[in-house]
Amino acid sequence: MFKECVFISLCLLLLSCSKDQSERYSDDIDDAYELIIPSNFPSLSYQYVNNGLKKSRIELGKVLFHDVRLSADNTISCASCHIKEFAFSDYGKAFSIGIDSLVGKRNAPAIQNMAFMTEYFYDGASNNLEMVPIVPIHNEVEMRENLPSIVEKLRSEPMYRSLFEKAFNDREITSTSMLKALAQYMAVMISSNSRYDRYVRGEKGGTLSQIEKTGLQLFQQKCAACHSTDLFTDQSFRNNGLQVNEKLNDLGRYEVTGFDEDKFAFKVSSLRNVELTAPYMHDGRFNTLEEVLAFYTNGIVDSETLDPLLKRKDGRIGIELSSDEQHAIIRFLKTLTDHQFIANPQL
Repeated sequence: MFKECVFISLCLLLLSCSKDQSERYSDDIDDAYELIIPSNFPSLSYQYVNNGLKKSRIELGKVLFHDVRLSADNTISCASCHIKEFAFSDYGKAFSIGIDSLVGKRNAPAIQNMAFMTEYFYDGASNNLEMVPIVPIHNEVEMRENLPSIVEKLRSEPMYRSLFEKAFNDREITSTSMLKALAQYMAVMISSNSRYDRYVRGEKGGTLSQIEKTGLQLFQQKCAACHSTDLFTDQSFRNNGLQVNEKLNDLGRYEVTGFDEDKFAFKVSSLRNVELTAPYMHDGRFNTLEEVLAFYTNGIVDSETLDPLLKRKDGRIGIELSSDEQHAIIRFLKTLTDHQFIANPQL
């Protein structure tokens, strides 16, 4: 393993109009990847300990992400349910189709800005980016495979011996190095160049219309308590008042913690690229943003674990929004679409 080595690029810090942080996490300068940390983002959560950031590891991770051999019957890859053009979500599907054409019970979330997150999946089943792929790999409905079997498949492919040797200076293919490469690929999926980002950083092209500015103000007043920071999530788990789907009986965070207060609580999703990631909610029940805003206005169902932020002082529940206010918020949300991100040839 390589000892982490961080070099801060002072020139970029001085010359960049956005004053983004520019860092390298590698002891191999020729293979080092320059990670740009947006100035309007919080600090990294994933620290590349014993996994120095390298171009070759990212390239290997990309190949693995798109390889169907990570599933038991060699039909499903990570990319099967996380499609680049839709911010690595499974656009248009409430539930993704896994091995043997089986249907899952949760909507495939977008993959973006994961290096800034601390917990993953709607129920927080993993708190380590390098362990994230294990969850779908072991899932009986999704990929139904195990790490030893995958490693044997990869070892039979000469291409992978070359890729692993370049990335880790070792021709031996292991599950540990496989997971590290996948983590690096997911970690560089940074979406930070939407029109909103250019607006808050004062960059060229960062112009919002009056209705979009109104939507931003309303969003900050009505929505930002949960969808906070420029990640647009506070990374908490909350019961947002959805009518329980008795057929799925999905208890959310409770399935991980076992605490009663976590029943029907799901991770607050990031709203970045939300225009591209329909349908919405953990079970994909809403097809449009209009339906989502209407739900928060007058569709919330009260329960013992309903998040207190959705209980108003007048005794009613929900977020008070007129139709015009809902429209303005949606116009703002569409400024979070990052066309550079989904067109990035590296991803």
